Amino acid sequence: MQAINDFLINLDGYIGGHPWFVFLLLGTGIFFTFYLGFPQIRYFKHAIRIVKGKYDHSKDVGDTSHFQALTTALSGTVGTGNIAGVALAIHLGGPAALFWMLVTAMIGMCTKFVEVSISHKHRDILPNGTVSGGPMYYMKKKLNFRLPSGKILKVGAVMGGFFAVATVLSSFGTGSLPQINSISNSVFATFGINHIITGFILSILLGLVIIGGIKRIAKVTSTLVPAMALIYLIGALAVIFKNYDQILPSLGAIFGDAFTGTAATGGFLGATLSWTINRGVNRGLFSNEAGQGSAPIAHSAARAPEPVSEGMVAILEPFIDTIVICTLTGLVLLSSGVWNQKHMNQFQDADMEFVVGEYNDKTEKGRKILSNHIANKKDLPKLDLYEGTIQIEDGKLQTPGITLLHAESVAEDYKFLKGEDPYSGSLEISGGQLVIDESDKPTFGERIKGLFAKQESEKIVIEGKSLMHSAPLTAKAFEMGFFGRWGQYIVSIGLLLFAFSTAISWSYYGDRALTYLIGPNSVVYYRIVYVAMFFIASFTDTTIIWSLSYITIALMTIPNLVGLLVLHKDIKKIIREYWLSFIGDHPDEKISKKYSRKLK
Repeated sequence: MQAINDFLINLDGYIGGHPWFVFLLLGTGIFFTFYLGFPQIRYFKHAIRIVKGKYDHSKDVGDTSHFQALTTALSGTVGTGNIAGVALAIHLGGPAALFWMLVTAMIGMCTKFVEVSISHKHRDILPNGTVSGGPMYYMKKKLNFRLPSGKILKVGAVMGGFFAVATVLSSFGTGSLPQINSISNSVFATFGINHIITGFILSILLGLVIIGGIKRIAKVTSTLVPAMALIYLIGALAVIFKNYDQILPSLGAIFGDAFTGTAATGGFLGATLSWTINRGVNRGLFSNEAGQGSAPIAHSAARAPEPVSEGMVAILEPFIDTIVICTLTGLVLLSSGVWNQKHMNQFQDADMEFVVGEYNDKTEKGRKILSNHIANKKDLPKLDLYEGTIQIEDGKLQTPGITLLHAESVAEDYKFLKGEDPYSGSLEISGGQLVIDESDKPTFGERIKGLFAKQESEKIVIEGKSLMHSAPLTAKAFEMGFFGRWGQYIVSIGLLLFAFSTAISWSYYGDRALTYLIGPNSVVYYRIVYVAMFFIASFTDTTIIWSLSYITIALMTIPNLVGLLVLHKDIKKIIREYWLSFIGDHPDEKISKKYSRKLK
């Protein structure tokens, strides 16, 4: 399994993790931003009016309202990326990484507008009266080409099928398995509830929601999304207002270092401008999913007389998801001051590295050496990774000449534990990593029997002071507000609601993709498998699923972006037709003049 996981990670390095993918994604958004005249700005107020239902008509065809389609799509994008992703971006790239997340969101607003508009136009009305749509439908209908011989080359059908298969795989890799794994781990760490119990209860709830199809999903998400956003907003403002004197310095760090990179401060070793941009763009794209093609599937179900009107609604998604919620998270992290401080925590195997030599991050020389090593660039010197055996006595490292790095910082005051007791003995280190005895891991049967917690307690762990990242860092920041230690529960509840709503939405994306590939009769079997896998993932390792999801996300995004670029003239045409129709319905001279400008 480790070999397969390593292969998937390497493969992703050539696809979604490669700079060309980021250039394609941002480049598409930038192209349409200029080609269409900054629609994300010009159409923003109009989009709000549409969501409010100002232009709704009783004869509009679809399964959901504009607001329900928006909340369904938002429930698929507002998730762990808003809590954990922002913390990871700042941890790696410093405060300026948030600036580049916001830039990415502004560009993403245009990409969402374009992909939703064209997908909504080419959706299908099924024999049972329900709607099925998404990028696979516009690909099938519009991307076939006639050769000089007269033969039709069905490129679009192949691209649509490719996209649909990737969507089904991504529904598990993005929406189901990692989400429940994150939930069960968070609930276990905060409340001590067994992973299996959490998985069982939420699997039942998930099944009850998705069995009702898009109409029930829309009703649940239209209630769940505003509720979870309100809870998170209250917790975030409790931190920001308590640390009000740090608001301006935090904003200064976000915007002031945007074009210089972030200097070393506290336990943070600094980040170059290129790395800051890379991390901000990467996390921004992960957060709002602009260009991936998932949101158009939800929006295709909306009741709308014109496809562009639903595209207008989609403009609001990256704004709410990234510009509002991610900015709140970023201000919480920065104003609380926890992002560059070392905290007591349990070290994660994937974040640990034993290097040869003793290094100090309190000196400029030590910081430069460590920063070059962490930057992982070919032209910068790297430290030698330790190979061999280390000796531990009463929980403390006895082998000299070694530095332990955790979460890209020098670990301090750390100790080795077995269960709750200090460990004494020897441990094997290979390639700088602690060698884990696979036989110590609980079997599938043992986990089912409820022995998961017991087996976990026998594992050798390392606890100490280091930087933190992802959800644990956000939880630590929420403790710095008016709610004190209760703030961590807001993060846990937020993670639960955000991740669960993501699983709900992605079940719909997967069943629409399967409907396209096989037909509507396959949906019931897909939902059964989806819920079953959701339960199993609550107490099993999903590392390989995460690795697979990175690839499937890229495999969804690439054909979608190519299709949008090919159909750029069609997209501009349907936007013009929308405004012509809109003006025609409103003979008032002032309104005509106002919206005539949108045609230019």
